[in-house]
Amino acid sequence: MGNYSKIYQSWQQQPEAFWAEAAKLIDWVKPFDKIQGELDGLERWYIGGQCNMAYNCLDRHVNAGLGDQVALIYDSPVTGKKQQFTYAELLVEVDAFACVLQNTQIAKGDRVIIYMPMVPEAAIAMLACARIGAIHSVVFGGFAAPELAARIDDCAPKLIVAASCGIEPNRIVEYKPLLDEAIDIAAHKVEKTIILQRSEHVAIMHDGVDEDWQELVNTVKATDQQCAPVAVLATDPLYVLYTSGTTGTPKGVVRDNGGYMVALNWSMKAIYDIDAGDVFWAASDVGWVVGHSYIVYGPLLQGATALMYEGKPIGTPDAGAYWRVIEEYKVKSLFTAPTALRAIKKQDPEGKLMADYDLSAFEVLYLAGERADPDTIKWAEQHLKVPVIDHWWQTETGWPIAANPMGIEQLPVKYGSSAKPMPGYEIVVVDDEGVPVAANATGNILIKRPMPPGCLPTLWQADEVLNEKYYANFEGYYETSDAGYLDEDGYLFIMARTDDIINVAGHRLSTGAMEEIIAGHKDVAECAVIGIADKLKGQMPIGLLILNDGVNRPHEEIEVECRQMVREVIGPVAAYRTSIVVERLPKTRSGKILRATMRKIIDGEAYKVPATIDDPEILVELTARFKDVGLI
Repeated sequence: MGNYSKIYQSWQQQPEAFWAEAAKLIDWVKPFDKIQGELDGLERWYIGGQCNMAYNCLDRHVNAGLGDQVALIYDSPVTGKKQQFTYAELLVEVDAFACVLQNTQIAKGDRVIIYMPMVPEAAIAMLACARIGAIHSVVFGGFAAPELAARIDDCAPKLIVAASCGIEPNRIVEYKPLLDEAIDIAAHKVEKTIILQRSEHVAIMHDGVDEDWQELVNTVKATDQQCAPVAVLATDPLYVLYTSGTTGTPKGVVRDNGGYMVALNWSMKAIYDIDAGDVFWAASDVGWVVGHSYIVYGPLLQGATALMYEGKPIGTPDAGAYWRVIEEYKVKSLFTAPTALRAIKKQDPEGKLMADYDLSAFEVLYLAGERADPDTIKWAEQHLKVPVIDHWWQTETGWPIAANPMGIEQLPVKYGSSAKPMPGYEIVVVDDEGVPVAANATGNILIKRPMPPGCLPTLWQADEVLNEKYYANFEGYYETSDAGYLDEDGYLFIMARTDDIINVAGHRLSTGAMEEIIAGHKDVAECAVIGIADKLKGQMPIGLLILNDGVNRPHEEIEVECRQMVREVIGPVAAYRTSIVVERLPKTRSGKILRATMRKIIDGEAYKVPATIDDPEILVELTARFKDVGLI
């Protein structure tokens, strides 16, 4: 594909021509009238064009003779089930469920909430909505009833598609009682649900309200009913994905059809170096943006094989789970969160389990979602013997902002950096007044407008909130709410969320920089640094440490060593004195550490248990630990 610098410059010089060329790889029902412009006060791409996402993911590959190629692999260590769908088979299932939706009076523009675990039917439901022009909103399976109710009220769905349960390594999570409670709580009344009954737990159904997924699909398959793809505008919404809980109105990121297709399709080859037929595994969940972009839509647009894994990096059954999957399906590339890798490293610090598997087909490991500390990257490089690529993007952008574009050119790796901006993204770093800072100086990371194809055009029914949240503080720029710096070579370093930049006696310090140092300690598996209130200095950093399995040294020794490491690199100005060894850190289900919640516990501020938390019990454990050491 050529050299990164030349390609990036070609976009800078002729952005519309660049994205017009990328759009040629998508099948259009009707060509667009205008590549980029303003429509109803919003930035839009491929104005006037008509297309269909499901057609581009499935029909065009079947029509091109790829019907027998595997499109989707399902692997569920928590149930012991495995399943594969060719492109032709997946098209049959999507077409059938699209007919079910139409028979349930769902039409173009209607909203459908999908409340499901990591099962193939979740992807089938998403693609079926796309096929008929309905707007799906996937809510992470098992979300609490009030959180689900808030999303019901915001997007006003006509239908909810759910499963009877989700399955964790040690428990079954019943979805139906949560769903029933949410429907009862919500002001907007949903009259119909379709329930996928899983054999592990069969839900009680309500006559006249709940329909059985399999029965409806079987009824359609017994007839000759088919569902032709519905042409939608490139600027029509494909989905709404919520990024916040019930603190105020949930924030629904809108994703369009045309721009998203073009950007994802371009990224699959340019960034991830995935061709038709390659096996690509994003170890995430369909409830998150990674699941939308790189479990379902991205790989299928490219004609690749997508992998859907219902399991964990550890405990299903052990820290070799990922390597088993890579061997079994000849995975070319894995995309996961650094926290997953750190969990594996904690249990298998010497990487011994990797030796049990044939990883010869594996070529690249991609990390995103949390800051990838250099120590974790070096550990993975050492044991996997493949490039380990940190990259950075957001729910709002839908695809990577900065990366090492393996399909264009493998750039030199700089540890701690997510490499360089991708075409479409011009990144600047500024102080709080909007003045650009020097190379290597930390500041607010901004992206020059207009945002590229695939990024959010707006928030669901909240254009004013969009401007207030992302555009109001720095005119002409999108505010990422991340802090970091660009070095002299144009490499981007993400150091923390702007909320995690702490002020110690007037010095603005990055908690991410401290975490990077502490993570380099040989006994530390994972850490988080937070700034807590201090009467004298304003804020003081403290470090929470998780140790590698098998470490039996006195904790006090390790804490002293970490303090000395921070002092040697950052200096006394960091005022880093306190480290606390803990058993677990609270995280979202997507692997982000809940630093703000821990800070509020210590500072005695009111806090709400985040809807996205993986295990609320960790907050109880930490509160007791903080009391033990005299922090609260």
